[in-house]
Amino acid sequence: MILADKIINERKKNGWSQEDLAEKLSVSRQSISKWEGAQSIPDISKIIKMAEIFGVSTDYLLKDELEPSEPVQSPAPDTDYTDVRTVSMEEANEFLRLTEDIAPRRANMVSLCVFSPVILLFMIAMTQMEGMNLPLDIFVAVGVVSLLLLVAVAVVFFIIDAARMKPFEYLETAPIETMYGVSGMVREKKKNFEKKNIVYIAVGVTLCIISPIPLIIASIGNAEGKNAESVILFMVCVLLLFVCAGVNLFVRAGSLTDAFNMLLQEEDYTREAKKKSPIVNSISGIYWMCVTAVFLGWSFMTNDWGRTWIIWPIAGVLFAVVISVVKGIVSANRE
Repeated sequence: MILADKIINERKKNGWSQEDLAEKLSVSRQSISKWEGAQSIPDISKIIKMAEIFGVSTDYLLKDELEPSEPVQSPAPDTDYTDVRTVSMEEANEFLRLTEDIAPRRANMVSLCVFSPVILLFMIAMTQMEGMNLPLDIFVAVGVVSLLLLVAVAVVFFIIDAARMKPFEYLETAPIETMYGVSGMVREKKKNFEKKNIVYIAVGVTLCIISPIPLIIASIGNAEGKNAESVILFMVCVLLLFVCAGVNLFVRAGSLTDAFNMLLQEEDYTREAKKKSPIVNSISGIYWMCVTAVFLGWSFMTNDWGRTWIIWPIAGVLFAVVISVVKGIVSANRE
């Protein structure tokens, strides 16, 4: 095996594109292409550096008769790259353009799901106000219908947007190799978005942190007063509005950041992480379906819609724990 073939095999074995290897060696992508095409030979300093980053000896790289102790065509999952997809500059730009188009609507639909219980809680609060004498059953029915309609609208748009993004589904689950210039373009866009991303996250976190303040003030100031329960429910509605705004910013920032990371295969979208994502996604779907079933079952059985909303913030906190445990189990089983 000649040097050119060894460079190709070791690069693919590590899951790097030609541009990735070029960055590590501080050379141009054209230089890597010429080395792999046997059109030129790297100087000795580059060969020494390649040996270091590949984790092989310089003898192995320089002597044609030496073969790797473990063939690159090993059936092990980490070295089987027959399903690697190549991403062109046109595909990468179209994916980022579509993500930028969909991200605001996705953020709004997620916020709509968070907002969906607000009308129900507001209706219940109205019926509990002294002197109103409003029919609880009718108001609860209107609130439940509004909740289901708002969630249904959000789901419809989720499905439409998912269909639009389907051609790029492989970016989330399959190993990819980007063509020349793609990684540099994506890194530049990610760098330009960084300041806006920080602002979105900072404001979103702030909104979520301060969201319970109206509820706390209402609980203390009106604990024994008239319409105490109604006031608390109204403040819960305010709390959810703060959370809606915060979540909206999180989703806007996260959608674009995830798009950049998918193309760069970084953070949650490295090749190893992509192997775990189908399992994690399945668990996520099952988890939230169970939470919804518990919420509706408890609410209808007790008819205490003013308190059963507490399931959602608790489920949100526990979700992070559940996903962390699932990822840990998946990682342990793969080792």
